[in-house]
Amino acid sequence: MTPTPRPLAGRRVLLVEDDYFIAIDLKSGFEAGGAEVLGPVPSVGEALALIARTAAIDAAVLDINLQDELVYPVADALYARGVPFLFATGYDPVAVPSLHGAVALCQKPLDPQIVARALFG
Repeated sequence: MTPTPRPLAGRRVLLVEDDYFIAIDLKSGFEAGGAEVLGPVPSVGEALALIARTAAIDAAVLDINLQDELVYPVADALYARGVPFLFATGYDPVAVPSLHGAVALCQKPLDPQIVARALFG
């Protein structure tokens, strides 16, 4: 029997989500897949601080609306570092600015395995 691939195994994934229950559910799912979860963090400021003090981030999952603040400065910081990320949201894809239009968009509720495939293939 062939073992099931675990694309999250050994990966450091930043989780930026302000809904406690969604964040805990995703964190548990990512950890079950073998990932080390950075966060979850509920705000743009906390996410930027975590990015600044963390040398290695393999990927990130970003909720678009964080406590009425848009996550795009976090997306910009990750993009500048070459860190792949996706948006996790209930928003319509047309709500994403064209600058980030090519970024994968996963609709909530999220399945950690679908997120892993979107980020790591």
